[in-house]
Amino acid sequence: MAVSREPILKRCKALGISPMVMGVAKETKRDPNANKRKKVSEYGLQLREKQKLKFIYGMLEKQFHHYFELAEKMEGQAGSNLLTMLETRLDNVVFRMGLAMTRREARQLVVHGHFDVNGSRVDIPSYRIKVGDVISLRENSKKSTKFKEIVEATNGRIVPTWLDMNKDAQTAKVTRLPVKEDLDYEIEEHLIVELYSK
Repeated sequence: MAVSREPILKRCKALGISPMVMGVAKETKRDPNANKRKKVSEYGLQLREKQKLKFIYGMLEKQFHHYFELAEKMEGQAGSNLLTMLETRLDNVVFRMGLAMTRREARQLVVHGHFDVNGSRVDIPSYRIKVGDVISLRENSKKSTKFKEIVEATNGRIVPTWLDMNKDAQTAKVTRLPVKEDLDYEIEEHLIVELYSK
């Protein structure tokens, strides 16, 4: 499995996203306009939007392109379908629940088998969550000091409205599929559709 070892702050600055989106509470001290070129081509804008989404969800090109192909085959707009599919990945849902500091950490915790979906252990980060699914922290994991520290650190994080979170039991139920308005970052998904449509 390929692992992304890019420095988060440096990459956030290059893509123009806040490190808070990645779960990192640091801000860069450098001037954000220091190395911006005067004019970015249309292709450059499209590529940046694609790179932004890939970086936020921690994916490589092959997997991301596969998601786009699935989104195109679904009913509705390909761009919004893509965003919904990425948001409903198990590792992202764990991050949104506040049971991981970053999506990278959420991915690792899922692989290590700390979470149940509808009472069954799931250790696949890309597992797609459906409406009505209940995601819960396993009983053995609830006792670990690691999760107690994570819960304390992410206490102020806002859980999205499409998740019905029970903080005491550390479970969440998916009440509806997420839409673009639920996202905490700016994205022009139509540019990604245009890029792949060439």
